Amino acid sequence: MITIKEATSKKDLKAFVQFPFKLYKDSKYWIPPIIKQELETFNKDKNPIFKDAEARFFLAYKSGEIVGRIAAIINWLEVDKQGIKKMRFGWFDFIDDLEVSKALLSTVEDIGKAHQLSYTEGPVGFSNLDKVGIMTEGFDHLGTMITWYNHPYYINHYMDFGYSVEKAYSESKFPFSNVKPEFFKKAQELIKRRYKLKALSLTKTEEVMPYADRMFDLFNESYSSLSSFVEITDIQKEYFKKKFISFVNPEYIKFVVDEHDKLVGFAVVMPRFAKALQKAKGKLFPFGFSHILKAKKNSKDVIFYLIGIHPDYQNKGVHAVIFDEYYETFKQKGIETCYRTPELEDNVAIKQIWKHFDPEVYVRRKTLRKDL
Repeated sequence: MITIKEATSKKDLKAFVQFPFKLYKDSKYWIPPIIKQELETFNKDKNPIFKDAEARFFLAYKSGEIVGRIAAIINWLEVDKQGIKKMRFGWFDFIDDLEVSKALLSTVEDIGKAHQLSYTEGPVGFSNLDKVGIMTEGFDHLGTMITWYNHPYYINHYMDFGYSVEKAYSESKFPFSNVKPEFFKKAQELIKRRYKLKALSLTKTEEVMPYADRMFDLFNESYSSLSSFVEITDIQKEYFKKKFISFVNPEYIKFVVDEHDKLVGFAVVMPRFAKALQKAKGKLFPFGFSHILKAKKNSKDVIFYLIGIHPDYQNKGVHAVIFDEYYETFKQKGIETCYRTPELEDNVAIKQIWKHFDPEVYVRRKTLRKDL
């Protein structure tokens, strides 16, 4: 007998966040979130996404024990402004018991029907800056702080309950030794002269902040054509600045501006915090923070988190300017491996940007949908 209970109290939400710690306690590859940060993500008073979205959190119980969880999400910007009648769900974890996964998915579907939405899709978060997709390949690779890890049996549960693939994503990596400056060194000088551009080399977080709002504006412009896109609002920008910028080495944020100081390109790279987060075990104190600071300073692996080029400058080689900046920074830092976040399989433009580095796809993931 499966019982579904909505997590509404602080105690319930903490249990919601902590369930995967039990589910993946024997996994060498799962990366635990910071519990405090995860709880703030679900806090309606702290996360401004709730001004444009709503979410309900559910726990599945069997014999008095938690055996699954799911977040049911409606992004009203997507539903009302874009006319996409999508019922989102994420943070979906469960034991290998079809009754559990079906009970949780049925709960989400009932909410979608009650709001007259057309279909469900998940696992996804609130927006494009959240985690996305279940893994379908690459289970023997260490996860990242910006992706979900899951057991191989997950996909079978979706299929058994009538879900089909909606979007396909891949994650790739390449050794820094694959980066040959001849592919972009001369090109970037030519591009800077032709379009009167310059790259900004910033070394302090306070130097980054004046450009952060413009970066999110450019993010909205450059990603708006993607099928999964939901714009980042002004109030969300402030939240993401506080949440992400402090995690990023300022020298890992690159901006390209024109002669009028208008932002035309940006990229954000993060140190790979995976092993530090495993050591932290979900807590910043007393020792978790020191593990993360050490990784921020010394990690030899990096993750390309975001890259965006203004539509007027796309296909004009601006990424060569960005790559040249990173080449010099990574060379000084002794970076060994570069990882990329999940990218849509049908995003041909992004594949063209990276082709010279001979990247290896090491993880594939999917979102699944079902008509209501």
